[in-house]
Amino acid sequence: MMEILEQSWVIVVLIPIFVILYSFRILREYERGVVFMLGRFWRVKGPGLVIIIPILQQMVRVDLRTRVLDVPEQDVISRDNVSVKVNAVVYFRAIDAEKAIIQVEDFMNATSQLAQTTLRSVLGQHELDEMLSERERLNADIQQSLDEQTDAWGIKVSNVELKHVDLDERMIRAIAKQAEAERLRRAKVIDAEGEFQAAAKFFEAAEILAKQSQAMQLRYLTTLQTIAGDRSNTIVFPLPLELIGDLVSKRS
Repeated sequence: MMEILEQSWVIVVLIPIFVILYSFRILREYERGVVFMLGRFWRVKGPGLVIIIPILQQMVRVDLRTRVLDVPEQDVISRDNVSVKVNAVVYFRAIDAEKAIIQVEDFMNATSQLAQTTLRSVLGQHELDEMLSERERLNADIQQSLDEQTDAWGIKVSNVELKHVDLDERMIRAIAKQAEAERLRRAKVIDAEGEFQAAAKFFEAAEILAKQSQAMQLRYLTTLQTIAGDRSNTIVFPLPLELIGDLVSKRS
């Protein structure tokens, strides 16, 4: 009988001790505790020492640090009907612990699924050239769209980065051909502009030579000097049109 009383006394003493110890919770600086009183939301506590009334209250921890979400590779059809595979990385964090627990069942999984659908939706509105050359603008568009939708969950999307935009081999060859054609087009344009500028300069020089006979004679002598320095076996001496005209007039 005495042993039973002693055991009962030990149990009576230990139970309050365990209850008191269980009531104390310590939350780190980056943690918050969402406390429920009999199933209803009561308040958000932390960081530091938090006291919870057993049975009557329950607490759910929420980590407020920035999380990194690797969005799996998605099949995207661009606005110009090109199929590409795109993956990205999303940086987000919980800024409202109450909403993150009450408004959505699992905010990590919900944000992941929403990021996948938003990635396909936003990129599908742009052409392939924009995906390859305007990533910063696309990152901002995806981030803004995600942030607007996760705001109701107490989630802040701080950054989105497209990692890879993969094309199949046929599309890569087509883009290479397009780039080569563009380079040839630019080369022809530059060559045509050079010919146009050269023709304009020749026209200006012809006008000057036509107005100044001394300039024409100087040009004639310069040409003779250039021909004399040539090692070719055949030398052609140009005759001024004025000299030929004088000879014809004298014979007549």
